[in-house]
Amino acid sequence: MYGTWRCLLGGILLLQLLRSGQALDNGLARTPPMGWMSWERFRCITDCKLYPNECISENLFSRHADLLVSEGYAAAGYEYVIIDDCWLEKNRDSKTQKLVADKKRFPSGLNALADHIHEIGLKFGLYQDYGTNTCAGYPGVINHMKLDAQTFAEWDVDYVKLDGCYANISDMAVGYPEFGRLLNETGRPMVYSCSWPAYQEPAGEMPDYESLKKHCNLWRNWDDIDDSLESLMQIMDYFGKNQDRIQPQAGPGHWNDPDMLLLGNYGLSYDQSKLQMAIWAIMAAPLIMSNDLEAVRPEIKAILQNRAVIAVDQDELGIQGRRVATRNQIEVWQRPITPVAKNGHHSYAVAFVSRRDDGAPYRITFTIKELGLKNPNGYTVQDLYDSSRNLGVFKNGSEFVTRVNPNGVTFYKFTAL
Repeated sequence: MYGTWRCLLGGILLLQLLRSGQALDNGLARTPPMGWMSWERFRCITDCKLYPNECISENLFSRHADLLVSEGYAAAGYEYVIIDDCWLEKNRDSKTQKLVADKKRFPSGLNALADHIHEIGLKFGLYQDYGTNTCAGYPGVINHMKLDAQTFAEWDVDYVKLDGCYANISDMAVGYPEFGRLLNETGRPMVYSCSWPAYQEPAGEMPDYESLKKHCNLWRNWDDIDDSLESLMQIMDYFGKNQDRIQPQAGPGHWNDPDMLLLGNYGLSYDQSKLQMAIWAIMAAPLIMSNDLEAVRPEIKAILQNRAVIAVDQDELGIQGRRVATRNQIEVWQRPITPVAKNGHHSYAVAFVSRRDDGAPYRITFTIKELGLKNPNGYTVQDLYDSSRNLGVFKNGSEFVTRVNPNGVTFYKFTAL
């Protein structure tokens, strides 16, 4: 009986939301968010005695905020410093029921951390969970959503990631929009990152993309990324195989999120790092690093700060790219970008991805027509990973030759003439 009433009340709430037209209309994330997040690299390390430079603490986030600025990442566009799971005390405040940051690991409190992040020109992000608990077992927002939304505003949060552990999947279609509405009602602009589809789709429920676009600035579509080429390729395959229904949903203010950048960690080679950066740019993905910025090697840092590749990701048209061809284990991914020629034809970013592991770079030829590029005036071509390489002009009858390293990528901008 309780379940029946709960379902009816949820339906009534959703109907009220739709009738009122209230939604997360916050004007934010007009291009995919860029920043740094703790989870993939630092997970739930909470022992600050054993791991003082890795534990989830105010030291970790203050230090990485400073590194974003001093190492040039902020100047390249990375602006959000986002705390993921494991920042909380195990219980809410007994009197106010407010969430409480771990008192030993965040002794100055989140307002002080937010102040530091804002003082150096960055923005502050925070993780929570729609369920009774976060994925690591800390208190979730359920039954306290209005209080928690207001608390985030009081803490000067700029970005909220809402996970979906310990929650009823059937409640998410109502609960996620409701929390977005409550964030909006605080009057503080907060980017809203939803994990709703990542729980629905594996359970056999198709996400409601119209509701997602209306209520969320970005949303996780699929599994958490792990520090491996295998995990990266699985996520790429998910987006490639489902692109007909996923790709049209992205645009200014609402983005598909394939999860964090692995670059600078343990699992990807130099070529594989270039591959992830290129495909995330093609997919108009949020560029959220999760690494130890003090340990990133110079050649990987150069990939993360490549302005030409970042410009593709941040392109003002906001059109997500697609996988358009596969031949001999070489995939072609393509994205329409600016500038648009006087005759109305887009320019394009084009990535050639090798799924080969046979020990030598693979030379492959495509005609411009096979790449889906139809501007009769042709294109000038520039190597996005080597700004000194301008490859000339290519027209409809031209052949384009590239040589791709095993498990690597070549990445070009075709500028419409």
